[in-house]
Amino acid sequence: MKIADKKAVAIEFTLKDEAGEVIETSVGSEPLWYLQGIGNIVPGLERALEGKDVGETVDVKLAPADAYGERDEKEVRKIPLRKFKAPRIQVGGRYPMQGDDGMRVVTVQSVTGDYALVDGNHPLAGKTLHFICKVVDVRDATVHGPGSHGHGHGGHHHHHH
Repeated sequence: MKIADKKAVAIEFTLKDEAGEVIETSVGSEPLWYLQGIGNIVPGLERALEGKDVGETVDVKLAPADAYGERDEKEVRKIPLRKFKAPRIQVGGRYPMQGDDGMRVVTVQSVTGDYALVDGNHPLAGKTLHFICKVVDVRDATVHGPGSHGHGHGGHHHHHH
């Protein structure tokens, strides 16, 4: 079955930066399940996987616009510490924060007095990313049959080792 809109897809992936350093990988653990066509994964990767079949590999370099977007320096700003829902703020930590447009996660760059300098950009914003993905499984994401208990895993309770 080929990857198409509304299919539940399992991929094994490795994400590297431009220098070839591995940022994240699912190899050796559970594959990543996502639903094609609804923006569950970054747009460039979703496009690259469209139409692929189980066993196929996708190897794509994505510009920031196709991945987590460009960095927006307006997202770097001072916030009063009382705005955080965390008991202790650590530099380099990522914290949920109530923004004008709902909850978002920000990275704390520094703390001065009662204020924290935060960055609301995704940590991978502005970066060119290299994804190597192998399609492990493609299923119909239907209300019945495999995956009807809320997420995209199969309904047959066998465990992969």
